[in-house]
Amino acid sequence: MALAVERHPLVDAGDGPGDGPVTVDRLAHLAGLQPHRTETSLLSTDPYFVDKVHDVVGLYLDPPERALVFCVDEKSQIQALDRSQPVLPMMPGVPRRITHDSVRAGTTTLFAALEVATGKVVGSPHRRHRAEEFKKFLIKLDREVPAGLDVHLVLDDYATHKTPAIKTWLLAHPRFHLHFTPTGSSWLNLVERWFAELTNKRIRRGVHQTVHALEQDIRDWIAAWNSDPKPYVWTKTADEILERLAAYLNRIPDSGD
Repeated sequence: MALAVERHPLVDAGDGPGDGPVTVDRLAHLAGLQPHRTETSLLSTDPYFVDKVHDVVGLYLDPPERALVFCVDEKSQIQALDRSQPVLPMMPGVPRRITHDSVRAGTTTLFAALEVATGKVVGSPHRRHRAEEFKKFLIKLDREVPAGLDVHLVLDDYATHKTPAIKTWLLAHPRFHLHFTPTGSSWLNLVERWFAELTNKRIRRGVHQTVHALEQDIRDWIAAWNSDPKPYVWTKTADEILERLAAYLNRIPDSGD
Protein backbone atom coordinates (compact mmCIF):
# COMPACT_ATOMS: atom_id res chain seq x y z
CA MET A 1 0.00 0.00 0.00
CA ALA A 2 1.41 3.39 -0.99
CA LEU A 3 1.40 6.14 1.65
CA ALA A 4 0.74 9.75 0.74
CA VAL A 5 3.34 12.05 2.33
CA GLU A 6 2.74 15.80 2.53
CA ARG A 7 5.85 17.68 1.48
CA HIS A 8 6.88 21.09 2.79
CA PRO A 9 7.59 23.56 -0.05
CA LEU A 10 11.13 24.13 1.22
CA VAL A 11 12.05 20.43 1.25
CA ASP A 12 10.33 19.26 -1.93
CA ALA A 13 13.09 17.65 -3.96
CA GLY A 14 11.19 17.98 -7.23
CA ASP A 15 10.52 15.44 -9.95
CA GLY A 16 12.59 16.73 -12.85
CA PRO A 17 15.87 15.32 -14.12
CA GLY A 18 18.83 16.23 -11.97
CA ASP A 19 16.67 17.05 -8.92
CA GLY A 20 18.01 15.45 -5.77
CA PRO A 21 17.58 15.63 -2.02
CA VAL A 22 17.65 19.12 -0.56
CA THR A 23 20.89 19.73 1.32
CA VAL A 24 21.05 21.44 4.68
CA ASP A 25 22.90 24.30 3.00
CA ARG A 26 20.15 24.83 0.42
CA LEU A 27 17.44 24.56 3.03
CA ALA A 28 19.15 27.17 5.22
CA HIS A 29 19.56 29.46 2.19
CA LEU A 30 15.89 29.17 1.26
CA ALA A 31 14.89 29.91 4.86
CA GLY A 32 17.16 32.95 5.04
CA LEU A 33 19.36 31.38 7.72
CA GLN A 34 23.14 31.86 8.05
CA PRO A 35 24.38 29.07 10.34
CA HIS A 36 28.02 29.86 9.54
CA ARG A 37 27.77 33.31 11.14
CA THR A 38 27.81 34.21 14.82
CA GLU A 39 27.59 37.68 16.32
CA THR A 40 28.00 38.73 19.93
CA SER A 41 25.20 40.36 21.89
CA LEU A 42 24.46 41.41 25.43
CA LEU A 43 21.03 42.24 26.80
CA SER A 44 21.16 44.89 29.49
CA THR A 45 19.86 44.01 32.94
CA ASP A 46 19.90 47.63 34.08
CA PRO A 47 16.66 48.30 36.04
CA TYR A 48 16.66 51.88 34.68
CA PHE A 49 17.29 50.81 31.09
CA VAL A 50 14.19 52.50 29.61
CA ASP A 51 14.78 55.80 31.41
CA LYS A 52 18.43 55.91 30.39
CA VAL A 53 17.65 55.16 26.75
CA HIS A 54 15.15 58.03 26.67
CA ASP A 55 17.67 60.34 28.37
CA VAL A 56 20.62 59.60 26.07
CA VAL A 57 18.67 59.43 22.81
CA GLY A 58 16.87 62.63 23.79
CA LEU A 59 20.24 64.38 23.99
CA TYR A 60 21.16 63.14 20.51
CA LEU A 61 17.90 64.11 18.82
CA ASP A 62 17.04 67.27 20.77
CA PRO A 63 20.13 68.70 22.48
CA PRO A 64 19.62 71.53 25.00
CA GLU A 65 20.27 75.13 23.97
CA ARG A 66 23.54 76.85 24.90
CA ALA A 67 25.16 73.50 25.58
CA LEU A 68 27.49 70.97 23.95
CA VAL A 69 26.88 67.23 24.10
CA PHE A 70 29.92 64.93 24.21
CA CYS A 71 30.16 61.14 24.11
CA VAL A 72 32.97 60.15 26.46
CA ASP A 73 34.83 56.91 27.08
CA GLU A 74 38.28 55.40 27.52
CA LYS A 75 39.94 53.01 25.12
CA SER A 76 42.25 51.15 27.45
CA GLN A 77 45.15 48.75 26.90
CA ILE A 78 46.11 50.08 23.45
CA GLN A 79 49.27 48.16 22.66
CA ALA A 80 52.38 49.56 21.01
CA LEU A 81 53.34 46.77 18.62
CA ASP A 82 56.46 46.47 16.50
CA ARG A 83 56.54 43.79 13.81
CA SER A 84 59.20 41.09 13.99
CA GLN A 85 60.15 41.81 10.36
CA PRO A 86 59.93 44.94 8.18
CA VAL A 87 56.56 45.77 6.65
CA LEU A 88 56.37 45.08 2.91
CA PRO A 89 54.74 48.08 1.19
CA MET A 90 51.71 47.88 -1.05
CA MET A 91 52.38 47.50 -4.79
CA PRO A 92 50.11 47.15 -7.84
CA GLY A 93 48.24 43.89 -7.41
CA VAL A 94 49.94 43.15 -4.08
CA PRO A 95 48.50 44.25 -0.71
CA ARG A 96 50.57 45.67 2.12
CA ARG A 97 52.07 42.76 4.07
CA ILE A 98 52.96 42.51 7.74
CA THR A 99 54.08 39.61 9.89
CA HIS A 100 51.49 37.87 12.03
CA ASP A 101 53.74 38.10 15.11
CA SER A 102 54.86 41.25 16.88
CA VAL A 103 56.96 42.65 19.71
CA ARG A 104 55.04 44.37 22.51
CA ALA A 105 56.42 47.66 23.76
CA GLY A 106 53.80 48.66 26.35
CA THR A 107 50.29 50.09 26.49
CA THR A 108 48.43 53.38 26.79
CA THR A 109 44.84 54.48 27.44
CA LEU A 110 43.03 57.05 25.33
CA PHE A 111 40.43 59.27 27.00
CA ALA A 112 38.23 60.77 24.29
CA ALA A 113 35.16 63.00 23.97
CA LEU A 114 33.27 63.11 20.68
CA GLU A 115 31.24 66.30 20.17
CA VAL A 116 27.91 65.05 18.84
CA ALA A 117 27.00 68.13 16.80
CA THR A 118 30.25 68.52 14.85
CA GLY A 119 32.09 65.21 15.18
CA LYS A 120 35.19 66.90 16.61
CA VAL A 121 37.18 64.92 19.17
CA VAL A 122 39.02 65.97 22.29
CA GLY A 123 41.51 63.25 23.18
CA SER A 124 44.22 62.66 25.73
CA PRO A 125 46.40 59.53 26.09
CA HIS A 126 47.49 58.48 29.57
CA ARG A 127 49.68 55.61 30.78
CA ARG A 128 47.21 54.70 33.54
CA HIS A 129 43.46 54.31 33.72
CA ARG A 130 42.26 55.73 37.04
CA ALA A 131 39.94 58.40 38.38
CA GLU A 132 42.97 60.69 38.61
CA GLU A 133 43.51 60.50 34.84
CA PHE A 134 39.79 60.93 34.18
CA LYS A 135 39.80 64.08 36.31
CA LYS A 136 42.72 65.44 34.28
CA PHE A 137 40.73 64.77 31.13
CA LEU A 138 37.70 66.62 32.53
CA ILE A 139 39.94 69.60 33.29
CA LYS A 140 41.23 69.52 29.69
CA LEU A 141 37.66 69.38 28.37
CA ASP A 142 36.65 72.26 30.64
CA ARG A 143 39.44 74.40 29.18
CA GLU A 144 38.47 73.64 25.58
CA VAL A 145 34.71 74.26 25.85
CA PRO A 146 33.84 77.98 25.61
CA ALA A 147 32.71 79.62 28.84
CA GLY A 148 28.98 80.13 29.12
CA LEU A 149 28.08 76.76 27.60
CA ASP A 150 26.82 73.80 29.58
CA VAL A 151 28.56 70.48 29.01
CA HIS A 152 26.54 67.25 28.81
CA LEU A 153 28.57 64.03 28.89
CA VAL A 154 27.24 60.66 27.75
CA LEU A 155 29.31 57.90 29.38
CA ASP A 156 29.06 54.53 31.08
CA ASP A 157 28.78 53.97 34.82
CA TYR A 158 32.33 52.66 35.23
CA ALA A 159 33.58 53.15 38.79
CA THR A 160 36.28 55.58 37.62
CA HIS A 161 33.54 58.04 36.61
CA LYS A 162 31.83 58.04 40.02
CA THR A 163 34.54 58.30 42.66
CA PRO A 164 34.30 60.87 45.49
CA ALA A 165 37.08 62.92 43.85
CA ILE A 166 35.13 63.11 40.56
CA LYS A 167 31.90 64.00 42.36
CA THR A 168 33.70 66.77 44.23
CA TRP A 169 35.11 68.14 40.97
CA LEU A 170 31.67 68.08 39.36
CA LEU A 171 30.15 70.00 42.29
CA ALA A 172 32.77 72.71 41.73
CA HIS A 173 31.93 72.77 37.99
CA PRO A 174 28.13 72.84 37.83
CA ARG A 175 28.00 73.33 34.07
CA PHE A 176 28.98 69.65 33.66
CA HIS A 177 26.08 67.17 33.55
CA LEU A 178 26.60 63.40 33.38
CA HIS A 179 24.22 61.06 31.54
CA PHE A 180 24.94 57.36 32.05
CA THR A 181 24.21 54.75 29.40
CA PRO A 182 22.52 51.55 30.61
CA THR A 183 24.78 48.77 31.83
CA GLY A 184 26.01 46.66 28.92
CA SER A 185 24.83 49.15 26.28
CA SER A 186 27.98 50.63 24.79
CA TRP A 187 26.16 50.78 21.42
CA LEU A 188 24.40 53.88 22.76
CA ASN A 189 27.70 55.76 23.03
CA LEU A 190 28.70 57.29 19.69
CA VAL A 191 32.37 57.58 20.62
CA GLU A 192 32.60 53.79 20.34
CA ARG A 193 32.02 54.17 16.60
CA TRP A 194 34.93 56.60 16.43
CA PHE A 195 37.13 54.23 18.44
CA ALA A 196 36.42 51.55 15.81
CA GLU A 197 37.64 53.87 13.04
CA LEU A 198 40.77 54.74 15.01
CA THR A 199 41.52 51.04 15.52
CA ASN A 200 40.89 49.94 11.95
CA LYS A 201 42.47 52.85 10.12
CA ARG A 202 45.43 53.75 12.31
CA ILE A 203 46.28 51.53 15.29
CA ARG A 204 45.86 48.12 13.62
CA ARG A 205 47.83 49.24 10.57
CA GLY A 206 50.55 50.97 12.53
CA VAL A 207 54.01 49.89 13.66
CA HIS A 208 55.09 51.42 16.98
CA GLN A 209 58.39 50.64 18.63
CA THR A 210 57.56 52.66 21.76
CA VAL A 211 54.47 53.80 23.65
CA HIS A 212 55.53 57.40 22.99
CA ALA A 213 55.41 56.73 19.23
CA LEU A 214 51.97 55.16 19.59
CA GLU A 215 50.65 58.14 21.55
CA GLN A 216 52.04 60.59 18.99
CA ASP A 217 50.40 58.59 16.21
CA ILE A 218 47.08 58.82 18.05
CA ARG A 219 47.48 62.59 18.51
CA ASP A 220 48.24 62.96 14.79
CA TRP A 221 45.12 60.93 13.93
CA ILE A 222 42.96 63.15 16.13
CA ALA A 223 44.41 66.30 14.55
CA ALA A 224 43.78 64.94 11.05
CA TRP A 225 40.23 63.92 12.01
CA ASN A 226 39.46 67.35 13.46
CA SER A 227 40.64 69.07 10.28
CA ASP A 228 37.61 67.57 8.54
CA PRO A 229 35.33 66.06 11.21
CA LYS A 230 32.28 64.00 10.31
CA PRO A 231 29.53 63.67 12.92
CA TYR A 232 27.65 60.42 13.40
CA VAL A 233 23.95 61.18 12.96
CA TRP A 234 21.58 59.33 15.29
CA THR A 235 18.23 58.61 13.61
CA LYS A 236 16.20 56.21 15.79
CA THR A 237 13.94 57.56 18.52
CA ALA A 238 13.93 55.97 21.96
CA ASP A 239 10.45 54.53 21.34
CA GLU A 240 11.58 52.94 18.06
CA ILE A 241 14.57 51.36 19.81
CA LEU A 242 12.45 50.00 22.66
CA GLU A 243 9.77 48.66 20.32
CA ARG A 244 12.35 46.83 18.23
CA LEU A 245 14.01 45.42 21.33
CA ALA A 246 10.64 44.24 22.69
CA ALA A 247 9.90 42.47 19.40
CA TYR A 248 13.32 40.80 19.54
CA LEU A 249 12.84 39.64 23.13
CA ASN A 250 9.48 38.11 22.23
CA ARG A 251 11.35 35.77 19.85
CA ILE A 252 13.76 34.58 22.55
CA PRO A 253 12.60 31.78 24.87
CA ASP A 254 13.07 32.51 28.59
CA SER A 255 14.05 36.13 27.97
CA GLY A 256 12.27 37.12 31.17
CA ASP A 257 9.97 39.62 29.44
